Amino acid sequence: MAGEPFRSALEQADDRIVAGRAMDGDVGAFAVLVRRYTPMMRAYTHRMLNASADVDDIVQETFVTAWQRFSELDDPAKVKSWLMRIVSRKAVDRIRAVRPTLDVDDMEQAAPSKDSPARVVEAREGVAALGAALQELPAAQRECWVLREMGGYSYDEIAAELGISVSTARGLLARARKFMIVRMEAWR
Repeated sequence: MAGEPFRSALEQADDRIVAGRAMDGDVGAFAVLVRRYTPMMRAYTHRMLNASADVDDIVQETFVTAWQRFSELDDPAKVKSWLMRIVSRKAVDRIRAVRPTLDVDDMEQAAPSKDSPARVVEAREGVAALGAALQELPAAQRECWVLREMGGYSYDEIAAELGISVSTARGLLARARKFMIVRMEAWR
């Protein structure tokens, strides 16, 4: 079959070549990107959404967006991180859409019978203090801290999500942690 050697060569080509062809409208090259990155994007989205049924929808929406916005990709060699930023934003948007008004202060939980009302009040005050401390952080530091400490992101994932270098992510996170340790000392 005449198309098989070409397809095999395209499958073996690096991201720069495949993404460049896809940017030029080559549907076959785009299909290679879909096959190449769907498993990673599904795993990432699955982790972000805690095994939600929306994983496949978000990955599909990501590829639709990528196809429509290929002109915004500056360097075809960086298509992987570009796709991961898109899928990350879509996952975060889905989380926000599902829980639009979820606020720590609004959550009511019944106190276990073994916990006294005083311990419940103390725990709620601790959560409120944590929320207040987070609000005092500069936005970049807060985003890094939340992604790392609450989201479990790696430094590389934080850097990719926020569009910054890994060293910048480490620095922001170090400053945020130092602030939070000092600010939350009374709650240890």
